Amino acid sequence: MKVAEYVDLDAVGLAELVAAGEVTPAELAAAALGAARAVNGRINAVVETWPTDDQPAPAGAPLAGVPFLIKDIGVAMAGRRMELGSRLAAGHVARADSSLMRRFRRAGLVTFGRTATPEMAYSITTEPALYGPTRNPWDVGRSAGGSSGGAGAAVAAGVVPVAHATDAAGSLRIPASCNGLFGLKSTRGRVSMGPGADEVFNGLAVHGSVSRTVRDSAALLDRIRGPEAGDPYFAPQPARPYAQEVTRHPGSLRIGVLPQAWGGRRTTAPVADALALTVRLLEDLGHRVEEAEVDLGVGWEEFVLAHARLSAANLAASADELAAAFDRPVDSSTLEPETLAGYHYGQRVGGAQFVTALAVRNRVARALALFFGTYDVLLTPTLPELPMPLGAYAEDSEALDGLGWIARLHDRSPFTTPFNMAGTPAMSVPATVDAGTGLPIGTQFAAGYGREDVLFRLAGQLEEANPWRGRTPAVWAGDGAGR
Repeated sequence: MKVAEYVDLDAVGLAELVAAGEVTPAELAAAALGAARAVNGRINAVVETWPTDDQPAPAGAPLAGVPFLIKDIGVAMAGRRMELGSRLAAGHVARADSSLMRRFRRAGLVTFGRTATPEMAYSITTEPALYGPTRNPWDVGRSAGGSSGGAGAAVAAGVVPVAHATDAAGSLRIPASCNGLFGLKSTRGRVSMGPGADEVFNGLAVHGSVSRTVRDSAALLDRIRGPEAGDPYFAPQPARPYAQEVTRHPGSLRIGVLPQAWGGRRTTAPVADALALTVRLLEDLGHRVEEAEVDLGVGWEEFVLAHARLSAANLAASADELAAAFDRPVDSSTLEPETLAGYHYGQRVGGAQFVTALAVRNRVARALALFFGTYDVLLTPTLPELPMPLGAYAEDSEALDGLGWIARLHDRSPFTTPFNMAGTPAMSVPATVDAGTGLPIGTQFAAGYGREDVLFRLAGQLEEANPWRGRTPAVWAGDGAGR
């Protein structure tokens, strides 16, 4: 299979060719590696590739033979490195598969590499010192987002149709928006974090994917959802597979719109225009759309403080564990300035402060649950502005402490984190491409706890009404070496 043919199909389409005997997994793997060679020198999205094993996919595996990439954090593949984008964990090799990796294997996915992440996933841009910045394939001077920026850039450039991603504060929705992709953050407890962790960031983090089509994300979530023994959270199982929801009509939904963020960061004109375009499309599709007030149950500064305490305390514990495992110091030789500031801040978080932060999480979850008792869906921008130039997030960051760094990230991405706090599903859907810059813009839709079915139905409808698969970036594997 030629690379130009490979990039024209999504994961479901490739799996159908394998099932029909029209192409072999080995041929797909060769095409994927060819795609990576064609573009990765320009975008630096894939930090390592390896030969695929010769083990046949499980009989009847729905995604048998589909090339796949895992993020360099959160999922362990036996015998492969997982370095968390950090010098502190450089050279770490996983001893065994995590629960999620076993599910990827059972789905038939052929994992051949890992994608870039910012150090310890502690940023919303992917510019780690360990491997260098990941560049946006739409404009290589711009950020691909984070923390799943490597995944987003790789999928957007055609290396794979769908890739593993994680989301603790918007980390898959932000790259989806920056790279013109679809990305759904699932409900807390939908996908197991085990067995090495019962929860990550106290339930704020989830596993998921970014993809070029809605049906790919639905098909993959169908294969990885469900609890493992000992999981602390349990999301109600859906009435039918999500892959079936994509083609079901969503009905006439009541959709609230929040055009301006809670923290005061103003939505820029290109993003506001994309949001207005989405509102008109929703109205044309028969949905009831109106601006809405959304109470988080706490003030914005209290919200940011709670998130900073939870994330930094978790970061400090992880860094100490890694330092002990590899006999390395936790200092500027192993951690970047922003991560090190977060580490020191996390060390100072007291037990009572941590419990208070968990109480804030609870108040946000209760407040948003009340909102979704009135509205089926909330629509917001995914990001208030276009993808930022590389280096912009780190400007003058040496003057920030751990709280200041988290506050900066929330200022740049104010719409995403509340749904991690609440544990409710949210997705970024490609809306349009900015006429002035050619950069993609995504809009975010959120729903009540356990209601991924509503989001997948709506996403399928939007994808049919406003197709985005034909939009390809400047760096695209289908062009050989990229444009």
